[in-house]
Amino acid sequence: MMTNPSPLSTQSETRDPTHEGVLRAAAKVVALLPPTPLLPLTLPNGAVVWAKAENLQPVGAFKIRGAWHRLTDMTAGERARGIVAVSSGNHAQGVAWAAARLDIAACIVMPADAPAVKLAATRALGADVVLYDRQGGQSRDAIAAKLIAKSGAVLVHAFGDPWVIEGQGSAGIELAEQMAALAGGPPTRIVTPCGGGGLSAGLVLACPDATVVPVEPEHWDDVTRSLASGTIETVAADAPATACDALQTLATYPINFAVLRNAGVTGATVTEAEIRTAQRVAFSALHLVIEPGGAAGLAALIAGKVPADGRTAVILSGGNVDRVAYARMLANEDGDTPAA
Repeated sequence: MMTNPSPLSTQSETRDPTHEGVLRAAAKVVALLPPTPLLPLTLPNGAVVWAKAENLQPVGAFKIRGAWHRLTDMTAGERARGIVAVSSGNHAQGVAWAAARLDIAACIVMPADAPAVKLAATRALGADVVLYDRQGGQSRDAIAAKLIAKSGAVLVHAFGDPWVIEGQGSAGIELAEQMAALAGGPPTRIVTPCGGGGLSAGLVLACPDATVVPVEPEHWDDVTRSLASGTIETVAADAPATACDALQTLATYPINFAVLRNAGVTGATVTEAEIRTAQRVAFSALHLVIEPGGAAGLAALIAGKVPADGRTAVILSGGNVDRVAYARMLANEDGDTPAA
């Protein structure tokens, strides 16, 4: 059972994210971490795309970018009160990683059925983890709100925060520079996995001349449907389970929706089988381990749901996999038809 989302006030949603903010975030990130690789990939249909391997970040996902930008902009008083975040795992690890380096107390509200590897990694980074039952209808936002009311901590939202959006957009700044050097010019199209829309919105701000295509798993396509209808829609209460735990957001936030809508963005959806095919292609062709949610953009390209024309880039957003599930996927125990 799922309940309709009740947006949690982000406390920091006091301004709009900007291109200038993305540039500032990118300068912070480049001073902290080397750029993630940009790799040419020939799709089964012969088209060449450029894959940005965000799965190779220290926490296994792009989320480290937004977390670092947000936490480094906090005042001394805010840092002293600590932070609260909600996440299924990748944002949790990004926040915990940044908090540990800045000596900020971090409390992360995570689903009890999050991948064990993500729960363990978040705890190992020093964060306090509070579990909730998302299948039983518990609201992570309500739990986070109580924690914030009790401690005065600052909420670091996974996508509904201007600093987080700008930080995620730093991947686009890197991408544009890498493609200018390797592909003859900046990207004309960027295909990206999409949960709440923080990365998609950040890429729009980073690369305003490129077409950004957010990709979601079927039945969890609230952003795609929202952009088509012009109003924020939610995931259906009876939506079936998806392997893409990182993309299981029930609805986007106005701050993300505004950026995407104003840019005329159109989304796409992919099936679970198409996602598994993309994971296998990334493993065999790039020798990269990509989690289901991180492979959604590549899945859309392989399935022909998004064209690979011009200078097309795809974000491989995360690689934090459950080992047993990943082994089953590689063995094709689901009997998927191989990509043509």
